[in-house]
Amino acid sequence: MHKNDAQIHLRKVDGKNVWELVELQVREDQREFVASNTVSILEAYTTLAAGGHVLPFGVYDGEAPVGFLMIGYDCTDWEDAPEIAAGNYCLWRLMIDERYQGQGLGKSAMELALAFIRTMPCGKAERCWLSYEPENAAARTLYQSFGFRETGEMDGREVISALSLE
Repeated sequence: MHKNDAQIHLRKVDGKNVWELVELQVREDQREFVASNTVSILEAYTTLAAGGHVLPFGVYDGEAPVGFLMIGYDCTDWEDAPEIAAGNYCLWRLMIDERYQGQGLGKSAMELALAFIRTMPCGKAERCWLSYEPENAAARTLYQSFGFRETGEMDGREVISALSLE
């Protein structure tokens, strides 16, 4: 566990922090597993503009930006959404900057994200789901440690895993 868990917190993406968040990136060997924060923020904006629900956050250790996560809800503007998307939350993105990996920050960010999702900020839901590349063993291990289980459904070539919120 990270030595400073009380310092780890989420901040909504806004005009003050967006530029420092787009500078964060994963290691070169991880870039095929997660979209850049720039792409994620563009997806958030287009989802919001289409009337969808998405909540992008910076992950901070004190005042230092160390990661990014994005939560979605339902699938109002998503044409080929997996079945599980309807009426459920999605942990759409989670990344920790390459300089801060290996310190337990991904686990801390997951705890914060799930606690927030359980407040049902966009509406009630039975499950939270996410997807990851089949080769991303680190992601699979992290998500399974929180109780996410693979559903057998795919999102493109990504494996879908879900957690009951009840």
